[in-house]
Amino acid sequence: MLSWVLVWIFIYLFYFFIRIQRPKNFPPGPRPWPIFGNLFELNMVNPLKDFERLARRYGNVYSVYLGGRPAVVLTGLKAMKEALVTKGADFSGRPDNLIQSHLTQMNGVVMLDYGPAWREHRRFSLTTLRNFGMGKRSMEDRILAELDHLVERLEKTAGFVNPQTMFHESASNVIYLVLYGIRYEYEDKTLQEYVTLFAETTKVAGGAWGMLYDMVPMVRSLPLPFRKAFKHFEEIKKMIATMVEKHRKTRVPGEPESFVDCYLDELEKKGNNGTYFNDADLVRTIMDLQGGGTETSSNTLLTAFLYLMKHTDIQERCQQEIDEVLEGKANVSFEDRHNMPYTNAVLHECQRIASTLPLSVPHCTTNDTDLMGYSIPKGTLIIPNLHSVLYEEGQWKFPHEFNPANFLSEQGQFEKPEAFVPFSIGPRMCLGESLARMELFLIFVTLLRRFQFFWPEDAGEPDFTPVFGVTLTPKPYKMGLRLRQTCKNT
Repeated sequence: MLSWVLVWIFIYLFYFFIRIQRPKNFPPGPRPWPIFGNLFELNMVNPLKDFERLARRYGNVYSVYLGGRPAVVLTGLKAMKEALVTKGADFSGRPDNLIQSHLTQMNGVVMLDYGPAWREHRRFSLTTLRNFGMGKRSMEDRILAELDHLVERLEKTAGFVNPQTMFHESASNVIYLVLYGIRYEYEDKTLQEYVTLFAETTKVAGGAWGMLYDMVPMVRSLPLPFRKAFKHFEEIKKMIATMVEKHRKTRVPGEPESFVDCYLDELEKKGNNGTYFNDADLVRTIMDLQGGGTETSSNTLLTAFLYLMKHTDIQERCQQEIDEVLEGKANVSFEDRHNMPYTNAVLHECQRIASTLPLSVPHCTTNDTDLMGYSIPKGTLIIPNLHSVLYEEGQWKFPHEFNPANFLSEQGQFEKPEAFVPFSIGPRMCLGESLARMELFLIFVTLLRRFQFFWPEDAGEPDFTPVFGVTLTPKPYKMGLRLRQTCKNT
């Protein structure tokens, strides 16, 4: 007992006599403890409410310390736009001393630092995804083909399904089709292993153990749960590297059928003439696209159908509009969204309320710069609180409730407010936005056209409290579904 008293006396003396000094004109924030920084200011299970509290106290640009490292948190649309758009080049770096950067080894596209290598990879990836009419099937065709398998699976299901598994596996298959031109059966062990490994990695890296890794570097060598994230990440890399090698042997050079084909063509074309393209970055780029496309899309769909089971009137109104627009058509197309203002508004409201990537991906400053009157040194960690923008009062008609009117004009037409930033903004905005938007719309409309979704009577009330991590994830739930009357004879 006496030893613990002495330890706490030492900590308090350390706190009061060895204070961390903020840089001159640095954003204000809570006083940090030596070694621990502001660890005790933040709920490590879910820090979002603490970030809100600190913003109310210190303003929309404030600082916290992750251990001894200062970080600036951006809150609200105004601060976000000035940093990530107006001064995008100054705020587009990636930090090199966090669990995400150590996992990825700063390769790929997402965690690659701002510079020529990042620009070349991003330009290639965007162009390849945008022009994905290559080969025999376009992006839309591939998604619709996967939806045929998903609908067939659901039609065989008796009453209730596990949507966590269903949406993760279908989203993974869409990405596999884009990246490799192949898909897996839903019961395939490879698909299930990948989904499990990635979900567990993001849960650990984005949760309390990942935060402890970032804030207290001295614990990094200890056998704590964040070591699982590194183990799982290496297993995912090996799985992808094996698939790339199989693909390399069977592809036809110059006739790309997938993203991997295009990248391998680029490798052969450029050779070793100063290119930034290499096998390691191919694997990491695939991981970025797989991870981002699987987690964000599946968690958005999980949120969407959770809310639609609660708000059955909204579900029915969507179905009525879908039936009217698609009458006589075999499949929905992405262009149909222009004729479905209400359904489109509901889907966007689901994305807003889901806030799937609440704190974005960490940025850092590439130069000494300033923001809203404060001085920000080069190399400062930047945390864009996208969640604060998606729920910001003054930006939304109903910021704290699920309401499609947030995306509808007085005339009932779809309108997208500037504060709709689930994919972030600026030079580092989400690489797969175009794919995600198309995938979400096609899946959402196809399932609502075919099925009615309902909350199980014996399941109690729905719990809308999400689980915090790299992504916000709804708590596991069961989903009831039945074939709609309009589809029973088709």
